[in-house]
Amino acid sequence: MTLGLFRAITKPLPHPVLLCGADGRVLAANPAAGRCDDRLRPGASLFELRPDDTPLLRQQLTVWLRSGSPMPGALVVKDADGRLRRFRCHGARATWWDGPQPAAQLHLVEAGASDRFVVLSQQVEALNREVAFRRAIEVDRARLLAAEQASRAQLQHLYDLTAALAGAITLAQVSRAVTEVAPPALGAAAAELYLHSARLVPPLQPDDHGLPVGAGGWTDLDQPSSSGGPPPGEAADAVPLALSLEADGVHLGMLIIYGSDSFTAPEHVTAVAQQIAQALRRAGLHEHEHRVAERLQLSLLPQLPHLPGLETATCYAPGSDLLSVGGDWYDGYDVDADHIGLSIGDVAGHGLHEATVMAQITAALRNIVPRRGTDPAAVLDELNTFLGRYHPTRMATACYLVFNRRTRVLTYARAGHPPPLLIHADGTSAYLDHAIAPPLGPVRDICYRQAATTMGENDTLLLYTDGLIERRREDLAIGLQRLTACARTTTGLDIAELCNRFLHHQPEAAFPDDRALLTVRFPPPA
Repeated sequence: MTLGLFRAITKPLPHPVLLCGADGRVLAANPAAGRCDDRLRPGASLFELRPDDTPLLRQQLTVWLRSGSPMPGALVVKDADGRLRRFRCHGARATWWDGPQPAAQLHLVEAGASDRFVVLSQQVEALNREVAFRRAIEVDRARLLAAEQASRAQLQHLYDLTAALAGAITLAQVSRAVTEVAPPALGAAAAELYLHSARLVPPLQPDDHGLPVGAGGWTDLDQPSSSGGPPPGEAADAVPLALSLEADGVHLGMLIIYGSDSFTAPEHVTAVAQQIAQALRRAGLHEHEHRVAERLQLSLLPQLPHLPGLETATCYAPGSDLLSVGGDWYDGYDVDADHIGLSIGDVAGHGLHEATVMAQITAALRNIVPRRGTDPAAVLDELNTFLGRYHPTRMATACYLVFNRRTRVLTYARAGHPPPLLIHADGTSAYLDHAIAPPLGPVRDICYRQAATTMGENDTLLLYTDGLIERRREDLAIGLQRLTACARTTTGLDIAELCNRFLHHQPEAAFPDDRALLTVRFPPPA
């Protein structure tokens, strides 16, 4: 109850009603009090209205402040003319008042007036009951509102966790959801995962072991060196809650929850543990299929032959979102005593059919290059004829280059493929962006063009597929600019380090496509 409500309740009453503090100061008064005596107003002191009777009045006020029910009493004041005015009153502690000091609620009736004391007592009791009832309602309303807000917050946390687990594809994403989103949903201080990596991601061969790449954030129970413990700030003797994680009949590990005060409802904890187990199972299968696709893709890529007089390195990485093999390839050819051939390309699409087409293209190139390998345009022309004849619905990009050891001239032709990047020894670079033509396959009887450039000592050539520069909703020119910026950081790297630097030049990026790289360095003639 507030002063405003007190005034509203007492306003229609015909007799004076005062709210007085323990110091005798009037805190509030109804209109009837002012009509009775205009000095009975907020801010006035009862002790100043009858200074010669202050000890008795102070004693009476103390009795009222200690009483939970109305107690009779009397109040005598002097009016402006010095005449004594006597009031009968009922007083009791105002239990609804929450000010800095206690207050008493006084109901006054002037002696000798036509007051009915019994009726007054009943009115006082009724007013107190009304005040107590309203105060109880306010307390219950505040309690229910707080409980409703807490329930809504809990439901929002559970929804956030469900959404995070549903959208998690990798083990790292599931682990992040558990450590960051699960604690507020469970009413806990922290949560950790202790998992069997061999059950999550079955090894492809006996020597496979260890955590999946990039899947950190949890403790591996299959690695004895891994150790866990309570999170920072948690007492060493805190007793955690351990929940078994099982999905499709496979025991994956444990969910450990560290609580500060109390956990959420047990049924919620069990349901959350089941959701986490299902998300881990899906992520583990995703990782396993990703590994299988990567292993199959690497087995399909040609083995680069030894190319005398050149330093070479290759790298390959599957796309972040891909579970199937693709059509990327690279290859090298020892054409004759003076010439070395290089090729890189990409069959459009992903799947076993595309990988099969890629394998056939690389086989066809190894048949074409010994005959036409010194003429890049002719190589692409014959390869286009092969693809159009045996795979008329398929399309591929490709780039073929031939290096003359004697003259150090590099001649190249491109069929819709991104331009090779020529990196000089000082880190400056330039794209070989001439001799562009449509991709292989869709168009017959194309007249492929070729261009040439001279290779300096220790120049490096970067051949790559479009997965290295392609990002969702981003212009390819931005990806090309990133490669030239990366080239400036490669001074002094050997050929393998340079290849790896370009493969991982954006470690946090999500790559939508495979990345195949072939790097070639042209040292000075022996």
